[in-house]
Amino acid sequence: MLSDGFWRVVRVGSVGLVLAAAVAGLALGDAWLWVAAEWSPPAYAGFHAPDGFDTPTTVALFAAALVKAAFLWLILRAPAPGPLDRRAKALRRLLYLAVVYALVLWYPIALLPDVVDAAFQLALWTVIDVLYLLVIRWRSRVLRAAAGTVFAVELAGMADELLDELDLPELGSGGVVGPVLMLGGVAAIVITVVGQRRDGRWSRGTQIAGWASVGVYALVIPLNVLFGGISGDGLAVPVVMDAAWLVSTVWIAATARELPAEGHPAGPPAGLAPARRRVVRIAVAAVAVLPVIALIHPEQTPHLTYTGWSTDCYDRPAFGDLKPAERDAAFLCWARGTDGGVTPVFPDSLSDQQILAYGRALCRAKDRAGQEAILTRAGSARPGWGADPWDLVYVCPEVVGATHPELLWSAEEAEAANTAYIAEKNAMCRDPWPRTKGVAQATANYFLFADGDHGYLVHDPGDEAGEEAAERAIGELYDDSALIGASGSAVIVGHIEDVIDLCLTVKAFRTAPPPRTAGWDQVTEVPVVSRSGRLTVPEKDGGDVGAGAPMPNLAIAGKGRYRVRVYVRVRDAGEEHLVVVFPGSSGKRYKLKR
Repeated sequence: MLSDGFWRVVRVGSVGLVLAAAVAGLALGDAWLWVAAEWSPPAYAGFHAPDGFDTPTTVALFAAALVKAAFLWLILRAPAPGPLDRRAKALRRLLYLAVVYALVLWYPIALLPDVVDAAFQLALWTVIDVLYLLVIRWRSRVLRAAAGTVFAVELAGMADELLDELDLPELGSGGVVGPVLMLGGVAAIVITVVGQRRDGRWSRGTQIAGWASVGVYALVIPLNVLFGGISGDGLAVPVVMDAAWLVSTVWIAATARELPAEGHPAGPPAGLAPARRRVVRIAVAAVAVLPVIALIHPEQTPHLTYTGWSTDCYDRPAFGDLKPAERDAAFLCWARGTDGGVTPVFPDSLSDQQILAYGRALCRAKDRAGQEAILTRAGSARPGWGADPWDLVYVCPEVVGATHPELLWSAEEAEAANTAYIAEKNAMCRDPWPRTKGVAQATANYFLFADGDHGYLVHDPGDEAGEEAAERAIGELYDDSALIGASGSAVIVGHIEDVIDLCLTVKAFRTAPPPRTAGWDQVTEVPVVSRSGRLTVPEKDGGDVGAGAPMPNLAIAGKGRYRVRVYVRVRDAGEEHLVVVFPGSSGKRYKLKR
């Protein structure tokens, strides 16, 4: 066993380092303060607050550093001397491993895939729970059986997280299963503390730490279950709750430290001075009170006065691109906006704070009728319009984000998600003629309007009369059972099924390829003219409609007349089109297969 002197050196050195870093953070900058409070690399500070911390976050970080230093002083106490049997020794070592994980190991494990962390936690606490059943003197078979049941529920919750990381079917989601599995962890702490009290080896201070852990859960679980997570306009609340979580580590360390205390009464350990007992009580009280204080925000005073013609309201930034202090302003811009000549949602007689209050009330409305009632009460000139999630996200991200998480993204995140979605859709499309290579060709998903549209164009984008040609082609589209309209430099291809996207392959040849109609539902050939030397299919290119990948110039012979042969078929995977273009002077339409 390591000497008391070693523990004292580690204890004083670690706590002193945290306190020194906290003081340095106030003098040298946010990075030091972040390291002192969060015990993670300073780069994380820039990630969470690229423009620096606001005053509430700075105060919360400094206070969290002090609280964590106090907790660290309690954690790094020398183990109590005394004999231990084989099971108790194993339990002590595993509990200290859990402490080391909470203090240090969490970061290197976080660099690994999430499934590694989930598997490690499940394995560690499975063995600890089994040893709890064997080592703690429960003094009641019923209580031991109840403990076994509660531990099983706790481990089931951990197993559920592991299944989620492995993309396997989970034990359950939402409804009753999720809250029950979450409460299993709380119940495991409660019944373990009850067992410690009946056993008699653990001091009152250790038991208080255990109950304080339950108190922290009592604050966090309602926030997650009822409000979709700990949220706020800054980092202050998460920082305080992170510090509060460390009380569980205090309890685990104390449980390991006092394992051999045979015959000790279930009260404060011998030699614990009254002053030190007061410190423990103050620390526990701080854990219970600080999160509540952090959740209380001061009353706002009017500070964001916007009108319908404010220049700052011309842009509509994404929620993720705004600082917390700017989100109310974005909502006020919408509430007072007159874009398109419409009347503002709220009358000018309302103050900013009144409008923000009405906005948060709109978030709690169950349906459009509830929103209309709120807007009517606010004196809105158009209460029937209601408010959409993309407008309300600025005042209640915790509510909107629960059902529309994409609205919390920054513009960069939204663009990345859209790019990934397009790439995924393109990857699902295959070239139906893989062995027949065109001079120019491409395969991609073609995105249509969600509410349906005519189809897609094969056209000359450089033709000045292209719009008139496209309109005539649309008129011809519905007169033809093959759903293809052609006029001048435009060919419009419809779709058989009511779909919002389809797989499209385009190929250009120097001469007409064989018809090869087998396997296709419809094959139609029509004429088209290229006046500028270009023929192509519109690309998505940031819009909602078009091909998901670059489309080549199909007019490989330059200006002149071409033939467009369209193959269409519908399969279980969706609708598939093949467009073949080659030079040809014929102006006739051929239905090769219908």
